[in-house]
Amino acid sequence: MTKADIWMNGEFVPFDDANVHVLTHAMHYGTSVFEGIRCYKTDKGSAIFRHPEHMQRQIDSARIYRMDLGYTREELEQAVIDTIVRSGLEACYIRPLSYRAMGPMGVNPYNNPVHTIIAVWEWGAYLGPEALEQGVDVHVASWNRMAPNTFPSMAKAGGNYLNAGLVKMDAVLSGFTEGIMLSVDGHVAEGSGENIFVVKDGVLYTAPVATSILPGITRSSIVRMAKDMGLEVREGLIPREALYIADEVFFTGTAAEVTPVRTIDHHVIGKGRRGEITERMQTAYFDIVHRGNDPYGWLTMVPVG
Repeated sequence: MTKADIWMNGEFVPFDDANVHVLTHAMHYGTSVFEGIRCYKTDKGSAIFRHPEHMQRQIDSARIYRMDLGYTREELEQAVIDTIVRSGLEACYIRPLSYRAMGPMGVNPYNNPVHTIIAVWEWGAYLGPEALEQGVDVHVASWNRMAPNTFPSMAKAGGNYLNAGLVKMDAVLSGFTEGIMLSVDGHVAEGSGENIFVVKDGVLYTAPVATSILPGITRSSIVRMAKDMGLEVREGLIPREALYIADEVFFTGTAAEVTPVRTIDHHVIGKGRRGEITERMQTAYFDIVHRGNDPYGWLTMVPVG
């Protein structure tokens, strides 16, 4: 990992000195919220993809968990830009994290201060560089996505990812790249760290927020671009068996970008390689983030180098 200085509560701290106490509340109770953002080296310079939307989601996640960050969205956006510039990285993954720090121990977090950090590092294709073309092999996880009104799934909270970690570990131990979680009532929800799209007869299907998915920013980008291409996108309940007879299936996410699925539970999806619509969505997405052709105003340019 790149050892770039880390922004901590308004100051830059050397990588090796960016530490927290062992009695930090978030370490014991999962009281943190975070974001995953990418800065790309486009043909037109370094640029952050959908920066305001990501930082607004961090603020919204904190609001759900009654955390006062003490910073405006604009201040957090500038802190991210300053961190990238200081790192000198033309392309990087960005991790803003807000957490309940050391204070009284116990479930009640109210009297624990809220700290915020921003770190950046180099990170390539999350599911492997070959996955973007060849696709990945996945299975339906034995662990379900949490039920509504148990955890707030619209918040990108650290504690929520214990569920995702179980799914990912089981997938890897079973010889798969990723797992697909079902909702509490057995409908397709999402991967451990990605949203999912199912393509059948030229129509894109994706799970609704009511299935306890995280409303992904890359997911919303794909929906917008697909509709602008004249493709039909339907948000609704997807039965498990629809995965096996799909023409195409692909994951979306900041880390995963647009990654095709090759097999699910050993069922070959479509022709067992990246499908036509998946490739169209990849091409449109990468045209923005790699070449800087941005008709939507989704890129925030960063003066690196």
